[in-house]
Amino acid sequence: MAIKQYAVIGLGRFGTSIARRLNEAGQEVLGIDVNEERVEDVELYVTHAAVADSTDEKALTSLGVRNFDCVIVAIGNDMQASILTVMLLKDLGVKKVIAKALGKRHGKVLDRIGADWIIYPERDMGERVANQLLSPNMLNYIELSKEYNIEEIMIPSKMAGKNLRELDIRAKYNISVIAIVSEGDIIISPSPEQTIHEGDLLVVIGSRDDLANFSSIE
Repeated sequence: MAIKQYAVIGLGRFGTSIARRLNEAGQEVLGIDVNEERVEDVELYVTHAAVADSTDEKALTSLGVRNFDCVIVAIGNDMQASILTVMLLKDLGVKKVIAKALGKRHGKVLDRIGADWIIYPERDMGERVANQLLSPNMLNYIELSKEYNIEEIMIPSKMAGKNLRELDIRAKYNISVIAIVSEGDIIISPSPEQTIHEGDLLVVIGSRDDLANFSSIE
């Protein structure tokens, strides 16, 4: 994985969790917050940390954020500061700006001022929990669009010991297997002769409805 430079503005629980995960993945991470205590708390988990007001253009410029590959605006409850920060980042020419939205109206404004990706943490987490309750075999998913997902699904026990040709998953369930996770190893684009075993995970792509039908098989 190529090392990229990320800046995370707003070091509450959401921002800190993103910063730590990126840092653990070996990426360069700059943590920024107006609160000195929060900056001190996150110093061990990021490459650099700075106390700064992200609504101050000079402060952002001095930190060199325009040169970062991606900036995540994870400001907590200050909608005005969030909007102004995103505007300044886009004016400075930051390539990719991801912003946390506090609600629909906030998200619409962020979209209009040019945020490249808007995250609704409470809604997204709520959907994730509901999906996992409804489909207990589904362990994780990536939303590609409103209709299509990539999901990681524990294989139904009745499929163990059979190969992909026998199972004919694409024809029967209208989804495609793009990888198999077996005993910690990942098999990308598995062949039709690949046998799947009890405990294996299938990484599959398809429409939400078709994936839901497949993940509900016992």
